[in-house]
Amino acid sequence: MGINNVGPVIRMPSSSMHGAGGVSCCCFRCCTCIHIEFFKSLPGIVKICETMISGLIQSLLINYGLKYSSSIGSAFEGSLTAASACFLTSALLLACYTISEKTYRLIRSSLFEIMFNSLACFLYLSSASYLAFATKLFLMTEYYVRPGFDVYPAMTAAYILSGIVGVLHGADAYLSFVHYKTGR
Repeated sequence: MGINNVGPVIRMPSSSMHGAGGVSCCCFRCCTCIHIEFFKSLPGIVKICETMISGLIQSLLINYGLKYSSSIGSAFEGSLTAASACFLTSALLLACYTISEKTYRLIRSSLFEIMFNSLACFLYLSSASYLAFATKLFLMTEYYVRPGFDVYPAMTAAYILSGIVGVLHGADAYLSFVHYKTGR
C-alpha cells in the first residue's frame, strides 16, 4: 500500500472583472447570479448602448415607417432587418453576460463577438446610408408639402441612430479583437 503524497488541491478564484456577483444589501449579498460589475465595464456599457439604440431604431421603423414602406422601398426592409437581427443578438448576449461570468469569458474571447460586431457594423452603416438616400429622395418633398407628415423626422432619426450604432459595433469589434488577442 502506497501512501498518496499529493496535497490538497487549492482552487483560486478567477481574477475576473465580476468578482462577487449580486447586489450588496447591508451586510450580505443578494441576487448573486447577476453580475453588476459587467454593467460598469466598457464592454458592458457598449453592449447596453447597442441593445438600447437597436431597439429604438426598430421601434421607429415599425411605428412610423411601416405604413410608408412601399414608398421607401427596400431601404426600409434592409434597415428593419439589420435592426431586428442585431437587436436580438445584442440583447441575448447582454442577458447571457449579465447572468453568467463564464459565458462572458468564453464568448467574449471567441471569434463570434468579432464576427458579429463586424457584420453588425457593416449592416448598420450600409443600411443607414441606403435609408438616408431613400428618405431624402422619397419623403423629404412630402414632408415640406404636407403638414403633420411625421415619418420623415422618424426615418431621419432612424438612419442617424443606425450610423451611431454602426460605429459602436465597429468599436466593439475592435475591443473584442483586442480581448481575443490578449486572451483576457
